Parts: sequence; C-alpha cells; structure tokens
Amino acid sequence: MSVHGPMPRSSWLFPALAVLLFAAVTALGYSFQPSAGGWLFAIVLLVILFGTVFAAVHHAEMIAERIGEPFGTLLLTLSVTVIEVALISTIMLGDTPAPTLARDTVFAVVMIVCNGLVGLCIFIGGIRYREQDFQITGANLYLSVLFVLATITLDMPNFTLTAPGPVYSTAQLAVVSIVTVLLYAVFLYTQMIRHRDYFVSGANEAAEHGEVISDRMLVVSIALLLLALLAVVLLAKKFSIVVDVVTARIGAPPAFAGVVVALLILLPESVAAVSAARKNDLQKSINLALGSSIATIGLTVPAVAVAAYALDKELVLGLSNQDMLILLLTFMLSMLTFGTGRTNIMFGLVHMVVFAVFVFMVFVP
Repeated sequence: MSVHGPMPRSSWLFPALAVLLFAAVTALGYSFQPSAGGWLFAIVLLVILFGTVFAAVHHAEMIAERIGEPFGTLLLTLSVTVIEVALISTIMLGDTPAPTLARDTVFAVVMIVCNGLVGLCIFIGGIRYREQDFQITGANLYLSVLFVLATITLDMPNFTLTAPGPVYSTAQLAVVSIVTVLLYAVFLYTQMIRHRDYFVSGANEAAEHGEVISDRMLVVSIALLLLALLAVVLLAKKFSIVVDVVTARIGAPPAFAGVVVALLILLPESVAAVSAARKNDLQKSINLALGSSIATIGLTVPAVAVAAYALDKELVLGLSNQDMLILLLTFMLSMLTFGTGRTNIMFGLVHMVVFAVFVFMVFVP
C-alpha cells in the first residue's frame, strides 16, 4: 500500500489555532466590536476559520481516497453539511433575528453549485479537453432529486394556505422535513449500493487503484477531521457576530449573509471539483457539485427546522418571485446541460452567466 507525502502543516495547524482562539476568547470574555482591534480580530477569525474548513475537507479527501468512490464523495459532502448546519443554526438562532438565513444559504448553495461551480468546471474542462463525458443516468438522478427537494422546500411555502406568508405550519414543516430526509436516504442507497456504477467513471475507478494513505495516516486524518469540524462549530458563534456587524455596516441586503456562509462552506469542495475537471474527471466534479446541493437541502433544512422548532424561532423558506424564476431557469438549463452526456465550453459559459446574474440581483434586487 502506497503512502502519500508528509501531511501539510496547515491541515493540523489551523484546527489547533481555531481551538486555541476559541479558548482564549472564551477565557478573556472578548466580544467583537467594530473598532481597529475588533477588525483585526475579525480578519484573524476569518483566516483561521477558512483554514480550518480547508483542513476539514483535506482530511475528508484523504479518507475518501482510502474508501473510494462514491463513498469518498459522500464523506466530503457530509463533512461540509456539518459545517453548514453549525453556521446556519448559530447565526439564525443568535441574538439578531435571521429567519430567512437558512433559505438564503440553501438558495445560494444551489446557485453557486449548479451555476457557478458546474459552469466553471465544464468551462475549464472544455478548454483543456474540448469535450468531456459523464454518466447521464447518474446526473439525471441527481437532478430529479434536487428538483423535488428544492421545489418542496423553497417554492411550495409560498403557496400553502394553512400558515400565512412564505412559511410552513409546524405540521407542514415536520412532514416536509421527514420527506426530505427519506428522499435523501433513498438517494444515498441508490448511489452507494443499488446503482453505484451510475456515479463512477473510468477515471474514478483508476483513481481507486492509485495511491492511498497508510493505516496510521488514516487514523490521524480521522482524528484531525473530527477536530476541525469541532473547531468550526466552536467558532460559529463568533463568526455570526462578525457577519451581523459587517452586513449592517456596509448596508448589504439580508441575502448577503447567506451568500457569505455558502461561499465559506463551498470553497474547499469547489477547489476539489475544479481540480477533478482539470484532470478530465468531470464525473467527480458532478458528484461533488450536485451531491452538495442535495445534501444541503436533504440534511440542512430538516436540521435547522428542528432547531427552530425547539427554540421557538420563525423559519422562512419561501423564495421571492424573482428567485423562483432564476431557480426555474437553473432547472431548465441543467436539464439541457446534463441531457447529452457530453459537455463543452458553451454550456459552462451559459451557467456562469446565470450565476453572475444571481450575484448581481443579490445586491440590486
């Protein structure tokens, strides 16, 4: 069994720094204030938090190489989901009411992944290899589950009659949460066991027989992955305070916080997806991108719903008419992009244009 090179220092240094920062801030009773020292603290916090997220994804990738596809992609997705739930729950349930944060973050994840990330991967792959192949059946399964989950969680709350406004009643939210978890669980069974071959390309199979980490490094990576996830959870509250202050200072719309959280949790996974596309493994890019969207809705929405119900907080899920339109556009475009089994730069460019429109509309609705 082959062994990788030395473990990067950042993979253990940032989780350790995150724990030390949390311990120091807690012991000193420090509270963030918009002053010179406060902004320095905010920069240090963001650097350490980003580094810790990258460290968590790095260790998840190391473990993923050992267990192979599609289990490796699943581990990456679940690790990111843990971080996402921690950040959303902490900010939404904090001192400043943010009932729309879960909706804004989930919607931002779908837009970033299905348009920004997918478009970039396809565009880069198209430049390097002209065309790239992937499993049509696997992509269609991703899209079918994603379309249903997004519709019942982000669109349907606008059209229910039991509760006024873009929210679900308690009973409706409970049923929707159960349905999303069950649908995601069946999808995992399909992906990992029943139809595993739908999600594995030739490049995936070749990688599985390449270098893998040793037993000792596997144990170390598991321990550091758990430490990194714990560190992110511990710093989530401090991060939420910084986001609230920055949003108020620059006069950004409420959806800005959701985009920030989505970018934080998706950046490491996006790097892995782009790297796979550069290596002509678009199937892995699709697994990472669309898998993270499905996990975000299938796991994050029920988890946040439970937290909101337990703490008696309002949870707004329904999108605006403008956002529903761009979501519908994304669905239609994705069906065309993944309908042939081959991609080129034009598909990638169109997705990136839709993503650019989404970002612009966040600030100029």
